[in-house]
Amino acid sequence: MRLASIASGSSGNCIYVGSDNHHLLIDDGISGKKVKEGLETLGVKPEELEGILITHEHIDHVSGLGVLSRRYHLPIYGTEATLRQIQGNPSLGKISEDLYHVIEKEQDFFVGDLKVHPMSISHDAADPVAYRLACGDQSAAVVTDLGEYDERIVAELQNLDMVFLEANHDVRMVQVGPYPYVLKQRILGERGHMCNEAAGKLLTRILHDGMRGIFLGHLSKENNYPDLALETVRMEITMGDCPYTASDFPIQVASRTQVSACADW
Repeated sequence: MRLASIASGSSGNCIYVGSDNHHLLIDDGISGKKVKEGLETLGVKPEELEGILITHEHIDHVSGLGVLSRRYHLPIYGTEATLRQIQGNPSLGKISEDLYHVIEKEQDFFVGDLKVHPMSISHDAADPVAYRLACGDQSAAVVTDLGEYDERIVAELQNLDMVFLEANHDVRMVQVGPYPYVLKQRILGERGHMCNEAAGKLLTRILHDGMRGIFLGHLSKENNYPDLALETVRMEITMGDCPYTASDFPIQVASRTQVSACADW
């Protein structure tokens, strides 16, 4: 399997995941041109894509969806409520009905040799999901826009080879920053976004000897810094209640605008 971030952050999200023969995007919140350039960096042509998995309908995850799906006739996978919101968004333009594919949370489906498992998450959207994907005995998960996690999420994320996990903000930066009170409460709430400390604590629950790599993504431009996210998560792992230190695993922060190094395993 392969996983790479084409863009990740509050200004736009697009993640590539694939096997040797099958290729998917998770979300498309950037322009078609940027998607094409990002895929070509990874050695994949846009016409080789077999679908776009949508986590939820917020614009930083779907703004480029209409253009890309129309141009390459790409199936769009999402929960019924999410797809309904997308269909009602005039900024995305007209998308053919036959491109929409309704998925059910906690029910696996296949795209080629990629098994996709949508899992319910806590976020202020119509019916948001995260995704665990597997090909043979290899697996990865992309988990962002997560206000809080529980034991079910921890169980869903066991025995991964690779994880792409949200480290959206530093709590103190949100608290003292210029955002209105209501927006601060939304970000910090149980249906908001995962902070750096929480990301580190979640990782201590799912790390194991076979974990090959960790991406930290969806960083806030206003309320986080890449170095801060990385060091906070590393500290939580090293100081946390787990048998590992942060140096035991390769950890990288996904860029807002640049394609990440491709994790290939």
